Amino acid sequence: MKPDLFEAPDYYALDDLLSPEHLLVRDAARAWVKRAVSPIIEKHAQEATFPTEIIKGLAEIGAFGPYIPENYGGAGLDQISYGLIMQEIERGDSGVRSTASVQSSLVMYPIFTYGNEAQRQKYLPKLAAGEMMGCFGLTEPDHGSNPSGMTTNIKDMGDHYLLNGAKMWISNAPFADIAVVWAKNEAGRIKGVIVERGMEGFSTPETHNKWSLRASATGELIFSDVKIPKENILPEKDGLGAPLGCLDSARYGIAWGAIGAAMDCYDTALRYAKERIQFGKPIAATQLQQKKLAEMLTEITKAQLLAFRLGQLKNQGKATTAQISMAKRNNVDMAIKIAREARQVLGGMGITGEYSIMRHMMNLESVITYEGTHDIHLLITGADITGHPAFSS
Repeated sequence: MKPDLFEAPDYYALDDLLSPEHLLVRDAARAWVKRAVSPIIEKHAQEATFPTEIIKGLAEIGAFGPYIPENYGGAGLDQISYGLIMQEIERGDSGVRSTASVQSSLVMYPIFTYGNEAQRQKYLPKLAAGEMMGCFGLTEPDHGSNPSGMTTNIKDMGDHYLLNGAKMWISNAPFADIAVVWAKNEAGRIKGVIVERGMEGFSTPETHNKWSLRASATGELIFSDVKIPKENILPEKDGLGAPLGCLDSARYGIAWGAIGAAMDCYDTALRYAKERIQFGKPIAATQLQQKKLAEMLTEITKAQLLAFRLGQLKNQGKATTAQISMAKRNNVDMAIKIAREARQVLGGMGITGEYSIMRHMMNLESVITYEGTHDIHLLITGADITGHPAFSS
């Protein structure tokens, strides 16, 4: 394995806008990725296995619930710190960032925000420490962009609920200890349910044959008359707004994470262009390669500014769903285009596992779809600026 020589681009001196704590958190995550992720990730991607040995390290750098208060096991950090951690982890691999995003924004966030004190005390410290892993069940085989159409349901049986249905495309499902699942009650109201591994009728078959996120564990959640104790219902919020609130947090993390993937592709292409000699000179000395590299850096810089300002708004409690959608859509689109351009800089070498670019490119094909597709985020912004939702047209 080649040494990880990554150097992050900061063309507009954005580090000057970060606090000493931000820099400390970011640099710790960056060093951990170089030490623990880069040496193993290509092998896991080739073999389509998730590196479970890194879970402890993710917990140690505060990647699980970094903004959760310390009394629940979190790091008590702000939203910019959360974004920076996601950026560094996705610089290593989108699948590893997915694991951290799900744990933080889709499992710990709803338990902290919508759960009661007993649920917070029971689950959050173990989730923060990586002693317990979680997943999030919203997407169904027939309901992706339209989650309100879900058919997974709970029925009140007096002293417990019965849960039936299925979810798919669930990151962390094959090894998760708990699942935060969204289901409709008899009145058609969406409720959050904590399902624990080992409950009779609950299974998590793994999804195989993926060309993307190959170092991430993906699966289904199957519920067949699963008995859910009443204390496992999230009591503080219901309706579709509850899971969408979780997705806002996750999409925010993705907006930062995609920058990491783009930075890695750019850094790889720049380094290669300086070293690759053709026609008696480095290809970095040619106009076309400079055009590619200059445009990559410009788009990364714009995305960095977008994410930083969004982080400020998140810290102030002012970030809207539409603003988060804009950043997620723009930054992932930016990253996947940079991955494709960077691959061309490397020529044939760009498709090999010796370099990270093709792995990033394949991963980003999933990232541009999950947590809201590229087109849906466009329509979220469109509805916000026009006042006319076009989702069903």
